[in-house]
Amino acid sequence: MIRRPPRSTPLYSSAASDVYKRQGTIEVKDGEIHIAMGELISGINLTHENIPRTNYELEAEAMKLDGNDFFCGLTFPVGDTFASFIPGGWGGTVVGLSSIDGMDAAENETATFKQFKTHQWYHFRVRVTPVKIQCWIDDEMVVDLLLEDRAIALRAGPIELSVPIGITSFQTVTRIRNIRLQPIKP
Repeated sequence: MIRRPPRSTPLYSSAASDVYKRQGTIEVKDGEIHIAMGELISGINLTHENIPRTNYELEAEAMKLDGNDFFCGLTFPVGDTFASFIPGGWGGTVVGLSSIDGMDAAENETATFKQFKTHQWYHFRVRVTPVKIQCWIDDEMVVDLLLEDRAIALRAGPIELSVPIGITSFQTVTRIRNIRLQPIKP
């Protein structure tokens, strides 16, 4: 059982926007991050130095407004490397982790399929421990991956700009809110 501290740390506010790098057209309005549709990947990434590498949870809420691909790709540290949780990739329905043993989310055993409605908020959560990565959409666990003997890495390309923690969309108009990072004790 995972014990959580009573409070998590918000990772984004308009007052703290200097700790983020931005890719594409990004605006902050009414406590939400508005990500415009780009040619490829658009998003933000946290550039803070003290980001945990394990034993943490990363959360965000996202809404897709337009487009047919992923709208809240979460890039995060896994020990000495990084991975991305991709909800709605490869045409809008693939959910999974990239990359596992050199295979993208659409190709590895974390791949599942889900329809995402436009103009609806979804809650995404990623938990990283030394032994596994778990991911949820709302209250449904969609990834439960043991890390032993697995090669975890980012897909080569523009997603690499999202380290150490990033939130991205691919040719999709997105709203993001309530981004939180919380250490956990296994």
